[in-house]
Amino acid sequence: MIYDLIRPLLFALDAEASHRAAVGALAAGIYLPAPACDPKLKRTVMGIAFPNPVGLAAGFDKHAEAPDAMLALGFGFVELGTVTPRPQFGNPKPRLFRLADDRALINRLGFNSEGLAAVARRLEQRRARPGIIGVNIGRNRETGDEIEDYVKGVAAFAPLADYLAVNISSPNTPGLRELQRKSAVARLMERLVVARAQAVPRHPPPLLLKIAPDLTPSERADLAAAALTSGVDGLIVANTTVSRRATLRSPQAHEPGGLSGEPLFAASTALIADMARLTQGKIPIVGVGGVASGADAYAKIRAGASLVQLYTALIYRGPGLVAKIKRELAELLRRDGFATIGEAVGSAPARKTERLP
Repeated sequence: MIYDLIRPLLFALDAEASHRAAVGALAAGIYLPAPACDPKLKRTVMGIAFPNPVGLAAGFDKHAEAPDAMLALGFGFVELGTVTPRPQFGNPKPRLFRLADDRALINRLGFNSEGLAAVARRLEQRRARPGIIGVNIGRNRETGDEIEDYVKGVAAFAPLADYLAVNISSPNTPGLRELQRKSAVARLMERLVVARAQAVPRHPPPLLLKIAPDLTPSERADLAAAALTSGVDGLIVANTTVSRRATLRSPQAHEPGGLSGEPLFAASTALIADMARLTQGKIPIVGVGGVASGADAYAKIRAGASLVQLYTALIYRGPGLVAKIKRELAELLRRDGFATIGEAVGSAPARKTERLP
């Protein structure tokens, strides 16, 4: 594998420099397009026809520098961002750490963003190109009206994106997770639904909430109730976690920030099942957290996810992982007699909810 030869060079750089090098190479066209995927993997969710259910999670391409390259690698959809209204540097460096022994990352980037004007300009330039693009929006660290920041994001990107992800769950912006409370979700969505209708009166893009894996049972129930009544079109489950398992082996395991990757898999999958139950299957779920194989993607789908996303696994396994996951997923569907992805969604038996420590 080519990536096996390149990875030691990338890992010789610090994690953020390596990430910038990878995005730069992709933006320059240095990649091998993926083969076509199995038609069995096509799925229509929220009125959008996805060529396959495997998407790129937010955080990889924050500034819309290489969305077409990521689509060419075989992703069924690409989520850009998080994008804030005004440009901001984010938290001081170093702020991105590899946990190689655990196939994980810790980030405390703090919504480093070039701002909505720069990202909107790039999306305007690719508007006629094919491929499903979502934009993940957030607020500036220093803002007078946090809801107004999200309104600005909706106004800017509703005409340019296939869906919008409202990030209210990053652990790296102080106070952000307070927006996951039931009353706060209701206030936020009321403003965002109006802003979306003003920006795109006909056929507006879906609005999805990205939630944290660290919610208590009562917080989960409240958030589900708010989602059912406030115009949320979908949930992204889940963001990074501030919890740390005692089994983590990497020296940097206790760096502050959000943990992603394989250690998050079990808890995020259990949360998918929980939210699917609490929302009575009425709100589509995008499952994210530790997906590194077709079996991982299948587990999240059977737990209740209509679509899945990944990011951290690419760092350790390379871009060829996308085609591998899709191939394995199609094989698992055939093995279990499912004609479509939709038939498999939520098909796993109920199990005890797993919570992070």
